[in-house]
Amino acid sequence: MHVLILGGTTEARRLAEILAAEAPDLKVTNSLAGRVAAPRLPPGGVRIGGFGGAEGLAEWLGAHDVDALIDATHPFAGTISLNAATAAGTAHVPLLALRRPGWVPGDADVWHEAASLEEAAGLLPALGRRVFLTTGRMGLAAFAHLEDLWFLVRSVDAPESPRPPHMEVLLDRGPFTLDGEREVLSRHGIDVVVTKDSGGAATAPKLMAAREAGLPVVVVRRPPTPRGVPEVADPRQAVNWISDRLEQGILPASD
Repeated sequence: MHVLILGGTTEARRLAEILAAEAPDLKVTNSLAGRVAAPRLPPGGVRIGGFGGAEGLAEWLGAHDVDALIDATHPFAGTISLNAATAAGTAHVPLLALRRPGWVPGDADVWHEAASLEEAAGLLPALGRRVFLTTGRMGLAAFAHLEDLWFLVRSVDAPESPRPPHMEVLLDRGPFTLDGEREVLSRHGIDVVVTKDSGGAATAPKLMAAREAGLPVVVVRRPPTPRGVPEVADPRQAVNWISDRLEQGILPASD
């Protein structure tokens, strides 16, 4: 039996680890987009790079006899999620979306929601002058026209142009600590934070630090899961789903 995991996230890596430990006879292939120069590789087979759209993914599913497809990509990887839904339908392969839950604001949070990076950029001039931009290196073009603002851009790899003219790059990879995020905000005189609603605990401390400092946070809403695709929030739930789909009893079911 063959499971393809569209990964690159903590949840995808954890799912691969569980499958490697509990179902060593199950063939698992982890697909990474290749946007990070030195990704953390999960156990099992690994392929890096795109498939060539929905058609290419459907062909790959058929050519490699894939029995189940898990879309465990980043919550903002909307294109690959749509391609996965189309390809799974074409190849008649069961598809599951594994998505960490989104963040929920508390009473003390000062959040401003935006539907896109462009909308987030439009909100910034009225909120602050020194911006902590934590949306990754992709999409900086949306902020390139804001010549009166200063940006601290945090990403795993160095960003490319177009990008804001006044910026400093902080190369770092989560998980981050609350003390560390407090220090970043204080040292750089940050007065507004921009983030995507990625969810999860690894990057949540920035929200806690912003709450403590009373800073506004612009939160870009995540795209919805494609219609008709079942969704779970935990790797263990995905394991149980795979076990049900394969109906081979090779994976232990759990609550």
